[in-house]
Amino acid sequence: MKFRSTLALAVAAGMLSSCSEKSEPALDNPGNYILAVSPAASTGVADYLLTAQNLDAGTISTAGNGVEQDGTYRYYVTHNGKFFSMLYGQGNPGAVTAYNIQGGKLTKLTNFQTETVQAFAPVNDDLLLFKISRSLTAPTSSWYKVNTNSLTISSEGTVNTLDLTGLGELAHFTWIKQVGTRLFAPYQTINDRNFNTAYPNQASIAIFNYADMKLEKVITDKRASFIGKYFQDGLSIQENGDIYAFSPAAATTGGTISTTKPSAILKINSGTTEFDQTYFFDVEAASGGMSITTWLYVGNNTYIVNAAAKAEKTGGFPAGKRIGIVNVVDKTYKAVTGMPDVASISNLTTTNYTPKDGKTGYIGINLTDGTSYIYKIDASTQTATRGLKVEGGAVTAVQNLK
Repeated sequence: MKFRSTLALAVAAGMLSSCSEKSEPALDNPGNYILAVSPAASTGVADYLLTAQNLDAGTISTAGNGVEQDGTYRYYVTHNGKFFSMLYGQGNPGAVTAYNIQGGKLTKLTNFQTETVQAFAPVNDDLLLFKISRSLTAPTSSWYKVNTNSLTISSEGTVNTLDLTGLGELAHFTWIKQVGTRLFAPYQTINDRNFNTAYPNQASIAIFNYADMKLEKVITDKRASFIGKYFQDGLSIQENGDIYAFSPAAATTGGTISTTKPSAILKINSGTTEFDQTYFFDVEAASGGMSITTWLYVGNNTYIVNAAAKAEKTGGFPAGKRIGIVNVVDKTYKAVTGMPDVASISNLTTTNYTPKDGKTGYIGINLTDGTSYIYKIDASTQTATRGLKVEGGAVTAVQNLK
């Protein structure tokens, strides 16, 4: 996911405008890894999509290589054998471009117009997208189901996200997640467009029946602040069906972090729709003051997390520049060694890849000197190893498509 302060994405409110199938030019580095790279030549330019055979070594460049995207603000997701590149239209219609990989090369399947949305996730064969209101006087939020087989919108509807909270504040979904036949939507309550709240000490999840998108219930827990973060998925489902949820402890009032709760992890047991009151993992206490800002589940109860130290937190604080390993069953946090010094890091990617082997993840690290690398994280040894060098730009996403 691209690291920017204000991002959203776009989906069609009525009809899609598809273009005919079109193959992109052949790439110099065919492979099934996809890297989104923002060129270094100037600001406000579009990403390039590069493919690679491996992430552990070598060099790749944007020079004479890659598929240029249309527009500057992009998010990426893989689902149903396709790679989706989604444009934030700055409040205006944007575009969603779908690709697959044939012979290690990206092939464009379609490109269609969209409206601005702020949360999206794979559900069954769909991409579900939410356009979320930040206006107390116009509290209707809209959802769209995009079928990834036909690449068309199959249904759409609305939710009153002011009525949903019962607090006089809007529910602003931080992300959405399929859980069986349901949709779990963790949210922060907000009373203005700057995401401030009078209720900073509450974690909440709206639970919908996915088939008809009817709200079933809202669950809350006052042991932690809101779950996830704007455009950051705070929910994770384990192999046994248990759900874990992290809070970055980021709620603000008047632009200043106001929650008194620590960054923590909560649990919902498999098959239930309530927080497990016997489970609470105080991440700040276990880590010496770190707050999780995003995570990557690698399997076997283990997460690679971006984290920020307490002194680095401000209202709306960005993704942390520190990497740790969290085990949600053992309730442990271990710092990763082998990373560049924090002062030399410009930013880390938050859309990252794991083969889900229980230990391995790949993240992009962009340094202040303008160089960029893919780092391999070994959660079993808590070590980072520098891999593929990316020349000509900053890495914004790391993905894999079979």
